[in-house]
Amino acid sequence: MKTLKKLKPVDTGSLVDKVEVRLLSFFKDNNLKPGDAIPKELEFAESLGVSRTVVREALLRLRTLGLIDSRKHKGMTLKHPDIINNFARILDPTLLGENTLKQLFELRLILEMGMADFLFEHKTKKDMDELEEIVAAEEATDSGKIRFTLDKEVAFHGKLYQMSNNTTLQKFQDLLLPVFNYVYQEDTKSTDLDDYHFSGGRFVSHRMLFQNLKVGTPDTFRNAMRRHLEPHFDHTFSKKESKKKGLG
Repeated sequence: MKTLKKLKPVDTGSLVDKVEVRLLSFFKDNNLKPGDAIPKELEFAESLGVSRTVVREALLRLRTLGLIDSRKHKGMTLKHPDIINNFARILDPTLLGENTLKQLFELRLILEMGMADFLFEHKTKKDMDELEEIVAAEEATDSGKIRFTLDKEVAFHGKLYQMSNNTTLQKFQDLLLPVFNYVYQEDTKSTDLDDYHFSGGRFVSHRMLFQNLKVGTPDTFRNAMRRHLEPHFDHTFSKKESKKKGLG
């Protein structure tokens, strides 16, 4: 008897992808909101003409993203997705590619520059007192050298994000700080910031940023923050320029 080649398993991945897209469209077309109940697996399977297994896999993906809540005896409902939690699951610097890390590095620089107006709008005397305490504690252990370290960044910049009065921004900052530190440490191991030539003649410290926030304006604070982060901007732009010239 002739030996026949075995059939290869059917790839159902693309089918699950299509069902996932159709489910999302169904939610939008019916204007369903968080808290609204959605049909059962069997109903979706019959309507879409696919197996319950495929529907279950698609729903599992949406549940993993935090779009669906499933409770015993209560069925499935839509829910507000926790965007930050979804980011947290994959935002490990050791698991991300170099390009993604660089993009996240730049994103934090963008956030730092964009919060000035919110800080001046929401700052309170209590906030400023706490920020000054953070600066004083930092200065008490200052070695006299210019260093961007994670603990100092978390304390000072973390307080700024808190003062922005935007909860999502605060959570996102918590995720970006390790990435920021990781990229900086990896790319500038041989760089001594004490030898860096700042455009304004000197490094803008956290103390200077605090004083600017105390008596300055959003525009002057933005300029001070830009100078504070100048080594990072310069390093980022010089890397891109090197790549353009075929040197990176």
